[in-house]
Amino acid sequence: MRTKATLIAALLLVAPLKLAFAQNDVQLDALARQEQVLRFDSFNSDTALALGNKVVELARAANQKVAVNVTRDGLMLFYFGMDGMTADHANWIRRKSNLVNRTGHSSFYTHTEIKNSGGDYDKIPSLDMKDYAAHGGSFPLILKSGQHIGTITVTGLPGPDDHALVVAALKAYLQPD
Repeated sequence: MRTKATLIAALLLVAPLKLAFAQNDVQLDALARQEQVLRFDSFNSDTALALGNKVVELARAANQKVAVNVTRDGLMLFYFGMDGMTADHANWIRRKSNLVNRTGHSSFYTHTEIKNSGGDYDKIPSLDMKDYAAHGGSFPLILKSGQHIGTITVTGLPGPDDHALVVAALKAYLQPD
């Protein structure tokens, strides 16, 4: 079990990222770097449980209400919806996760890429927006070998905050150098 100091440190890791989001100064290379650094040696059902619980722990510590989902190879290994979440949140999870599985990048990476090029992330010509959502909150689960094995997805907050919460949980769990 992590100490309260570790939990606070994980939340502080998110602060610079959230500030950049608020200033509309998100760089694709920073988002790509997250995907390079936040990788797993191995991943199983216990990993999914610990990771999902880490998101819930961080959300509660920040007094946030979210739904979180962790999948591996299309199999849902973890799902938790805090009080106040609805079936619509489950649909957001599905749509964000579909985008990550399609692009191989976090949903916030795709959102930022489209926004930075002057496009409309809510109207991607090649995708049916009933099945895809280019909003922050879904992140690829990748092994250190480079194999994409699933997704972790959070919804319930604004997209940049959903993304920041996922990244904070991954950092707290993986503790990269």
